[in-house]
Formats: sequence, C-alpha cells, structure tokens
Amino acid sequence: MSETLQTTDVAAPDADLLAQTAIAVRAAGSALRERFGEVARYQSREELMSALAANDDTALDILRPRLTRLRPDAGWVEDELDGGALPPGEWWVVDPAEGNVNHLHALPEWAVTATLVRENQPVLTAVHLPLTGETYTALTGAGAYLDGRPLHVSRTADLGLSIVATSQARPDEDEKVVRRVGSSITAMLFDALVVRTAVPATLHLLNVAAGRIDAFWQFAGARADLLPGALLVTEAGGQISDAEGRPWTPQSESFLAAAPGVHAEAVATLSR
Repeated sequence: MSETLQTTDVAAPDADLLAQTAIAVRAAGSALRERFGEVARYQSREELMSALAANDDTALDILRPRLTRLRPDAGWVEDELDGGALPPGEWWVVDPAEGNVNHLHALPEWAVTATLVRENQPVLTAVHLPLTGETYTALTGAGAYLDGRPLHVSRTADLGLSIVATSQARPDEDEKVVRRVGSSITAMLFDALVVRTAVPATLHLLNVAAGRIDAFWQFAGARADLLPGALLVTEAGGQISDAEGRPWTPQSESFLAAAPGVHAEAVATLSR
C-alpha cells in the first residue's frame, strides 16, 4: 500500500498520515479479533450496552493515543452515532467497532474505521476487516485501494441488473424513518435484481467501491457510518448524493452511493 501512495501527486504528509492511520486501525482490529468467537450473552439492554462499550474501549485504547500523536490538534468525535456538521478544523471520526453487535453475535461483518475530516470534508480514511485481514484506504484525489490495489465502482448501467443494499434503521429510530426504510426496500424489490439488507453500512459501501454491488442507500445515519464509505466510493469513481439526487452533506436526511450508470435510476426508485 505504501508504494501505491508514494506514486500519487498528493502532498506527502497526507499520504504518510494515511499509511500511519492504516497501521493504527490494524492494531485495533487485532485486539478486537482476540475477543471474537463466542456469542456474548446478555439478558437486558444494559448488559448489551456494557458489552458493546467493552469492545469500543478495547479499540479506542489503541486508536486514540496513536491518532492523537499523528494530529495533536485535531478534534475527536466522542460518539460514533452523532450526525450533522462538525465545527471548523480537523477532526478524527472513528468507529472503533463498526458492526459491534455483529461482533458480539460471532458474525463476521464488522470492522474498524478511522477518517480524518478537514473543514467538514473527509480527507483520508482507513477501514480494516480483521477477520479477512483486508484494509481499504482512500485519500482525496489519490483514489481508493484495497491493500494497495486500485478500486473502481461497477460499470453496470441497468438497475434491473443491479445488486443494491441498505441497512436497517436503529432500534430507537423515529417511526417515520423506519417506515421510509421499509417502503424503499419494497420499491427496490420491484426495480433491482437483488436487494441486500444488513448492518453495518460501511461494509456495503466497501462493496460499492469495489464494484461488487451497484448502489447503497440509507435514511438518517451517523457520520461514522457514512464518511469512510463516502470517500471510498467517490475516489473509486462512484456518485454520492441524498436519496433525491441532491448533493450529500453530513446534515442530509438520506444518503445514496451508486455506480454512475445506475445512480439516476436509483434516485427515481427511492423518490417514488
């Protein structure tokens, strides 16, 4: 990966920073992998939240000092479920255990992510999948990569031939959002070839960037869910908007990432 980054025209400090960020998420992922394998037992929401927090803390104990050393003046987003715009300056947006509930249930769909945001624009991101050993990276203006190999979104140009995906609403989500998720899935079942529904969002977005699926959409959502994948998809040649086709920002109420050939059709389906 470092050889690929060194050949870009991007300023060396950001390229070097991405390489160090990737090392940090791999280290945190190794710690979480050691905790993986047995289904966590809990009898109440309090016990579940405690188990989730224990995983987060394991990864954060590694990520926070390493990333702080890399950018001492950058802010730190404390809550991975937060949404909306950030204050001016640089911020680390980190999800220490993306797909944490899957980890607790011994399911393989989870990751560690770290994204540097500068003036509300993602500059670089590293997403590590500990069970496969894969690391996805993106740097603004330099492309998206899987372990140093360039990524490119699908060239599919027909939604009827497309695999699309979404993630479910959070358990405490507003009823209006939950119903909108349900109606959008129904609409896509009519128009797309295959519809996949699962969490976490980041893993779907990795697949969009890699050309494995053709579109992903979500209503509401947190910065830590969407920023890493948004940068990866954009740098892999994909198109980002809200579900109505307008420019997406962290304040938007919906999100759509798609291969350019199916973006307009996806917007039309989600707008029905």
